[in-house]
Parts: sequence; C-alpha cells; structure tokens
Amino acid sequence: MHFDFDRQPDRRDVPGEKWGRYAGRDVLPLWVADMDFTAPPPVLDALKARLAHGIFGYTDAGPSLAAAVVEGLARDHGWRISPDWLVWLPGVVTGFNLACRAVGESGDGVFTATPVYPPFLSAPENSDRRLVSCPLVERQGRWEWDRPAVEAAIDDGTRLFMLCNPHNPVGRAFDRAELRWIANLAESRDLVVCSDEIHCGLVLDATTPHIPIAALDEGIARRTITLMAPSKTWNIPALYCAFAVIPDAGLRRRYQRAMRGIVPHVNVMGLVAAEAAYRDGGPWRTALLDYLRGNCARVEAAVAAMPGLRMAHPEATYLAWIDCRDAGLADPAAFFEAAGVGLSDGGVFGMPGFLRLNFGCPRATLDAALARMQRALANR
Repeated sequence: MHFDFDRQPDRRDVPGEKWGRYAGRDVLPLWVADMDFTAPPPVLDALKARLAHGIFGYTDAGPSLAAAVVEGLARDHGWRISPDWLVWLPGVVTGFNLACRAVGESGDGVFTATPVYPPFLSAPENSDRRLVSCPLVERQGRWEWDRPAVEAAIDDGTRLFMLCNPHNPVGRAFDRAELRWIANLAESRDLVVCSDEIHCGLVLDATTPHIPIAALDEGIARRTITLMAPSKTWNIPALYCAFAVIPDAGLRRRYQRAMRGIVPHVNVMGLVAAEAAYRDGGPWRTALLDYLRGNCARVEAAVAAMPGLRMAHPEATYLAWIDCRDAGLADPAAFFEAAGVGLSDGGVFGMPGFLRLNFGCPRATLDAALARMQRALANR
C-alpha cells in the first residue's frame, strides 16, 4: 500500500496546540511531539464506523482491544503479557503521575535523569515527592548513563526510578546491557521502575530493537510499571488512550487505588482507534519508519553543516536533540523562532543550550525549516 507522507494537511484552520502557538505568524512549528501526518487509514475507517453507530454511552476497554494489544506487543516487541496486567488510562503523563502517588510515601524520592520530557520533572512534586536527578552524558556521539553518578544520587529515601525508553529527547533506544544495569540497581535498592515506553513503536534503526525493561525477566517485571500508548506511533495523541502494563498484582492494586476518583475513563473513540492501530496499523507504521529515516538523515546532514550546532544520531523517535552551546546564541529557541522556525527549548528538559526538533512532518516543511535555520546562522 502507498501512504502519502509528503501531503501537508493544513492544520492552521483547526484548533491545535502545535500550529496554534504561532497563529498569524510565519513560523514553521517543529516543536511539540505530534506529527503532521494523517492517521492510518484503518484507524480512520474504524472511527468512521463507530461514529456511524451514533450512540456514545459509557464504554470500557473490551476483550478484543486487550487481545489486539497483547498480540501487538508480542509481534512488535517480543513481549508476551497477560490481559489481566493491563490498566487503561487517558494518557501516559497521567500514568507516571499515578506511579508517583502509588509508590512510596510523602517526601520519598523519585529518580530520573536529565534531559527528559518535562512532565517527568514536575510529577514528583505533584504527589509530594522529591525529585532526585543527575544528567545523562554524551560520549562519542551517544547519550549514556553516568552510572556512578546515578548510583550516588539515589539515596535511601528513593523509591521510584522513572525511565524514558525510547528516550525523549535524546532518541536513545537503550540496549539490553543498559536495561540490565537499571534492573539490577532497582533490585539492589528496592526501587519500583516506571518506564515510559510511549515511543516504543518508533525505533528507527532496524538493528536496535525496542526492549521493554519488564521483558528482561520475572524479577524486574514484578517491580515495573510500563506505560505505552498508540498515540505517538500512529499519530493519534488527542484521542487520549494509553495503558499501563503491571504484572505484579499487589503493585497493580496500589496503582488502581491511586486512580480512584481522579482518573476518568478512556474516551470511546480512543479505544476504537487503539484497537485498529494495534491490529491493522502495521503497514502504515513500516512506511512511516522508512519516511522518518529519510527525514532524520536530512536533519543530520543539515545540522552538520550549521556552524556551532551538533547532534547525536537518534536511534528512535522523530525528535532531534541539537547541541547549540558552541553557536554563541544567548537564547537558541528565540533566535530560530525569529528566523521562522519554532523549536523546543532545552531548558525545560533540564538542559539549557539545547533544542529539540520534531522531524515528523512532510519533507517540504522540514527542508524549508532547515533552510531558514541555515540562513539565520549565516546572516548573523
């Protein structure tokens, strides 16, 4: 099947966060992590069929959706789960905030490494927990864990390790040895791991498969809350459907207790879209990954030619993490916004001097944005 990722739907005439930020301005938005591609045809067809039914009563996730997810995780990631392990959520951000509530007590520590998706940094405080952190390090063009620093940062009051894998924003798909080290650390320090794996379907390098940390063995599975959703892979974030995979019954009960009275049911259209995505969205995903690989190569070539900018190769996601510290820019995000390109400021990820660029867009948009960046630097 042919999927036209070069087509640019006009998003300026509908309400939306990505393009709405720059309404009325000539700024190309390459910031927030949603893609400028229409959803897969099987998802659109399933939504149309459900809409035609015409009744939208209270609805829970049914057995066919659970089966589609179970089959999808086994097929795509080699992880065999039980339907009983699934806890349905309206979003992954809700999921890791719940993990902070469900694990430990008031004042306990929650570890994460920076840079990281900004809601990771605010979630501990939302639940009266302490943020404990240290930075990832870049070694020879690859972002890695500073293992001694992580082990030193995790104190006796730390109860939760919040992992982002594949990583937003640095684009790593952590390998088995890295995940084994985290698992051993969690077991030796008696930590629960909350692993945000929302980008698991977007591993760009075919030789670097996504490995769910809970799939390593039963020991780490018992102390892991894995968060996933179809939203990033199949570009349906505003349909608000996600899930936690929690193999341990006791941990799952604590998590579900933390949900009571504050977490709404998943939107019915999100449930419909999720089932269609996991069951029939494979060909679209394969084509998308091929397109994103081409976009990634364009970004890497352009950044390499920009004075003072550099980036590590993203193994996963559609996000480029660009180091601007040698470019002599006081405020890189403001500089490029003035040149007509909207990017995410690295400061909100805990690492000032960097920018995050979303290359999940048609090539015409991407090439125009990269050209604007190059001109802005050349004309300083």
